[in-house]
Amino acid sequence: MAANNFHVAMYPWFALGHLTSYLHISNKLAERGHKISFLMPRNTISKLEHFNLHSDRISFIPISIPDVDGLPRGSETTADLPFSLHSLLMTAMDLTEPIIEDSLRELKPHMVFFDFTYWLPALARRFGIKALHYCTISPATVGYLISPERKLHEKPLTEDDLLNPPPGFPPSSIKLKPHEARGLATSTLKGYGKDISFMERQLISFTSCDAIIFKTSREMEGPYCDYLEKQMRKQVFLAGPVLPDPPTSTLEEKWVTWLGGFKPKTVIFCAFGSECILKSNQFKELLLGFELTGMPFLAALKPSIGAETMELALPEGFSERIKGRGVVEGDWVQQQLILSHPSVGCFVTHCGSGSLTEAMVNDCQLVLLPHAGDQFINARIMSGDLKVGIEVGKNEEDGLFTREAVCKAVRTVTDSESELGHIVRKNHAQWREFLLSQGLENSYVDDLVQKLHSLLKS
Repeated sequence: MAANNFHVAMYPWFALGHLTSYLHISNKLAERGHKISFLMPRNTISKLEHFNLHSDRISFIPISIPDVDGLPRGSETTADLPFSLHSLLMTAMDLTEPIIEDSLRELKPHMVFFDFTYWLPALARRFGIKALHYCTISPATVGYLISPERKLHEKPLTEDDLLNPPPGFPPSSIKLKPHEARGLATSTLKGYGKDISFMERQLISFTSCDAIIFKTSREMEGPYCDYLEKQMRKQVFLAGPVLPDPPTSTLEEKWVTWLGGFKPKTVIFCAFGSECILKSNQFKELLLGFELTGMPFLAALKPSIGAETMELALPEGFSERIKGRGVVEGDWVQQQLILSHPSVGCFVTHCGSGSLTEAMVNDCQLVLLPHAGDQFINARIMSGDLKVGIEVGKNEEDGLFTREAVCKAVRTVTDSESELGHIVRKNHAQWREFLLSQGLENSYVDDLVQKLHSLLKS
């Protein structure tokens, strides 16, 4: 390893969105000659190996998941579990502390990137290793929810607190609706791992790290980054958009054939990630909304809660009515390749940060249907601050949406006569051009590398 290259250990939360996000930044650093040791659950490595574009510099270090009462044997990521068991997986990850201690002692990295393992900064410090919180959540979300202005050490967050941003929060379109504030206030207080709440875990992670890195650009979220740097009294580094590299694989033949049967920009593509599972009535309303548009659609969704098969989850008579123009797929699909297919004109997304990044660099228009956590704030940034998508209308108290609301949002972004649709399409095209502009990403990653070098000297 050259004298000016550094060695980074990566240990993200065991969720596919976090793991892939850390792999994307690993590729950018490895491309510049830096060495990466990526600590990952043993059997998950094979699922993500194809993302490793620099196997000479990125090494996967297998981690065995400790047994925890109630955690099904063989579970390694949140995709293997219902949401109710995620806390047990967090407990298992916390129990890997002795394994990580041995790994750091042996690997001797200069720094470690982490997110949910709040105990890692103290551990790293003992070995003279810098701990960087590489945050997959947007700075706007972190600032809105856990800014020191909230005085979370003195009192827990309430629904009323979360209806509005903290006093010094930058002017923005971000506000939570009653059902969102209620859900977030409840979830932040719940145990996440043994004897610690999700909120406490985040607070310790942010306050004990050496610096915070966000996967964003000043142009998109600069005011939120400045606000956090001031509030947290921590250096905030920006990695830029960290766009996923073009897939090395090609689209599965069955989707090439199916999508190829429709005109350009006419297909709705809907995907809600590996963890989002809708209740039965909302699952049906979503699909009936697609049917109502009259447009062809491909929905990559897990069957609704309680439905053992996709067939049992579908509305009555649905399969027959949408034959030839609609497909509901329960298995994993190649999202990045489908989004870039010429036939796809609209993307209905749950607003996970990885999905939004992929969507922003493609031509398809955004319909936003956030489900939980940071997705609500992501949706407000997209629909309000940047005005690049349309959010599906919901009942403010219970968060339920109707088929008519789904249909209206899709038609708004795709209708060439719609004034709002025109604004959204124009803005999306401008941001896409910005994100893909030559040298943008390289300048951010190069600047990050310089800041990391400076941190190592401090």
